[in-house]
Amino acid sequence: MSSPDSTRYLGGDLALGSRFLFEVDGVEIGLFASVVGLEVSSKFVEVVEGGQNGFVHRLPGRLEWPTITFTRGLTDADALFDWMNKTAGEGFAAAGNKLVRSTGAITAIAGNGSRLRAWSLEGVYPIRWTGPRFSTTSEDPLTEELEIAHHGFRSSAPGR
Repeated sequence: MSSPDSTRYLGGDLALGSRFLFEVDGVEIGLFASVVGLEVSSKFVEVVEGGQNGFVHRLPGRLEWPTITFTRGLTDADALFDWMNKTAGEGFAAAGNKLVRSTGAITAIAGNGSRLRAWSLEGVYPIRWTGPRFSTTSEDPLTEELEIAHHGFRSSAPGR
């Protein structure tokens, strides 16, 4: 049986994030029900050393940050489209046809409203939005998806 101290070092009880807040340049884009793609992986380079047959050296390579996809129920808030319009159409033209990357943040929100952990994203911009599928024969909820590209993230606990 584990002691209270040992569970703290092992991660303790599993945190349950029931909502995920997404912000861009300090503006709340909204709460989302799911976030997929918050990960990083490292490629490695194999170097074979002459005379060393017991192993191959694996040296760290480039980090890879996949796109992130957010899903939520349809809302009446315009913050998402206001941000997206800055990277396309008239907003893009107003910026001299140059992509303006933003700083984003994803924060896991617990059922009681407390902030569990945040991930600060660098160089964020939207690359895809998918709206609800309409059908008179469907009883599925109306949802929307947002996919973003970014240049990596830093993770931090609340208040740090």
